[in-house]
Amino acid sequence: MPQRHLTDEQVAAFHRDGYVFVKNFLDAEETQLLQTACRSDALLQQHAMDVRDAAGRKTNLSLWNHPGDDIYGAIARSERMVDAVERLLEDEVYHYHSKLSAKEPRVGGAWEWHQDYGYWYNNGCLYPDMLSAFIAIDPCTRENGCMQVLRGSHRIGRINHGFAGEQSGADMEQVEVAKQRLELVYCEMEPGTALFFHSLTLHASEANLSDKPRWGLICCYNSKHNDPYKESHQPRYTPLTKLPDSAIKAIGAKPTAATQQFLRQEDDRTTRQLDVETVEVK
Repeated sequence: MPQRHLTDEQVAAFHRDGYVFVKNFLDAEETQLLQTACRSDALLQQHAMDVRDAAGRKTNLSLWNHPGDDIYGAIARSERMVDAVERLLEDEVYHYHSKLSAKEPRVGGAWEWHQDYGYWYNNGCLYPDMLSAFIAIDPCTRENGCMQVLRGSHRIGRINHGFAGEQSGADMEQVEVAKQRLELVYCEMEPGTALFFHSLTLHASEANLSDKPRWGLICCYNSKHNDPYKESHQPRYTPLTKLPDSAIKAIGAKPTAATQQFLRQEDDRTTRQLDVETVEVK
């Protein structure tokens, strides 16, 4: 059975460590439906961006701002997801964006050390009261480039970011000091596990040099009180309509509105370039 509600201990862990794992966030059937949808979604794969790391290895990335009525949107808007995020951020939240990150075997690139708020700050968000939920589609292991986090790094504050390859990364002088003082955690996860992490949590991942894929769905949220003060390529406050958890299985693996919305966004080349320049996937 999937976990429907966060425990007090999990909430405390998030505020203490800057992240928390929720095992069985999706049950086996829901996870299988998500795997099927991702792998058969030819339109998303056709229009995915290749984002390269400093060594030139690439990760395929699909990104959309507003959740549709497909399985990705059903997960992002599900009661269990939204209730968890609102409890962690202590406010009404809205969907900031979602992305599908695909590290293919032997060629999937690394993600440099960064904070999501290192980029979101530039979009007019005054406060770091934002988070992401990474849902493992495949087993995430050290061998295939699972996420790494620095425990408690969200308490450092925002670090300046620059570019490495096609990615924006945190100032490495400060990152190296943080790595000496804080515990580095490899986020090894089974499919269906969710990792909720604060927008200031330093995280990275290594290249996938294994023979196993490492795909993940990342749903990102902002607090209502943190409505951006200016327009950007990411949305301002948009009320989020929750769906019952049962919608995930009811909708199943059929690609629908989110795919079409993504393709409309991809037609705007300026928006696409902005998305590349502000990539903060894992």
